Amino acid sequence: MKNIQLFPSLALTALLLAMPAWAAPPAKAPPPVQVIVEAVSQQQFTDNIEALGTLKANESITLTATVTDTITAVNFSDGQRVNKGDALVEMTSAEEAANLAQERSTLTEARKQLERIQTLAAQGNASKALLDQRQRDVETAQARIAAIQSRLKDYLITAPFDGIVGLRNVSVGALVQPGTRITTLDDDSVMKLDFSVPSLFLPVLQTGLEVEATNKAFGDKKFTGTVSGIDSQIDPVTRAIQVRALLPNDEKLLKPGLLMNVVIKASPRTTVAIPEKAIVAEGAQHFVFTAENGKAVKKQVTVGGRTPGIAEITEGLSVGEQLITSGLMNIRDGAAITPNSAKKAD
Repeated sequence: MKNIQLFPSLALTALLLAMPAWAAPPAKAPPPVQVIVEAVSQQQFTDNIEALGTLKANESITLTATVTDTITAVNFSDGQRVNKGDALVEMTSAEEAANLAQERSTLTEARKQLERIQTLAAQGNASKALLDQRQRDVETAQARIAAIQSRLKDYLITAPFDGIVGLRNVSVGALVQPGTRITTLDDDSVMKLDFSVPSLFLPVLQTGLEVEATNKAFGDKKFTGTVSGIDSQIDPVTRAIQVRALLPNDEKLLKPGLLMNVVIKASPRTTVAIPEKAIVAEGAQHFVFTAENGKAVKKQVTVGGRTPGIAEITEGLSVGEQLITSGLMNIRDGAAITPNSAKKAD
């Protein structure tokens, strides 16, 4: 009897254990992950060298008096723009003016005497020696007039080039002496931007490189120019070299002495560059994901230079590959994906 009851119990137990396996539905594959892709392309890329620089006027001088006399006229106002040759300050010299008038009278008389002797000499009634003497009298008078006129130029201060004057430091009636400061004159049509660069960048420094300069006073406005010169010596203390760039100043916004943030665009080249957000860092290695046949493919890449938001790729990617730029947190190598272009996603 006991053996007859045992077999039905065992059969029932086996049946109960097997039922979950029969009832469990097959596991479903996860749905494809929605990702944003864009085609890998080449673009212009540079290595940016940052520095701080100070602006200088293209030409800058301090105008000073060269004689001792009284100012009779000031022909400019503070901050006025002037042209080359404009008379800025006038002084008179009664003595030199009288001397000039006398020498002009002497020259007139000397010319009359020369003409009279030339007529007589043509008739054979005057010697060559007398003719030569009258010629020398004319030349002497001309030389004296030129000397006086040269001295009179010291009594007239003119602008040697186009530019903008600073604050005037003299007034009409003031007695000035040699060296008395009149004002400053700056040619600000083009500004010189001088800055120091560590000597380790010497291999990539060259004239003609593009430069961008900014200052918080002008917000996001960028002033562009080019490197015009590199110093011949390296500072033995700082181990840096002085570099000069020229910035056009058509709007006349830039002023001498202004401190500028400088970015030199060194080593310009055409290379593969991708959005920095598409790079996944794992320790010292860098990876990206590309879309291939509906799957995410993980690839190791070598990163070169960087600019804000952009990274240069020197190895691991080719132009035309479909780079995954969004949805990276939800994918792994080999995961099923549904790629969407950035334009379509927008």
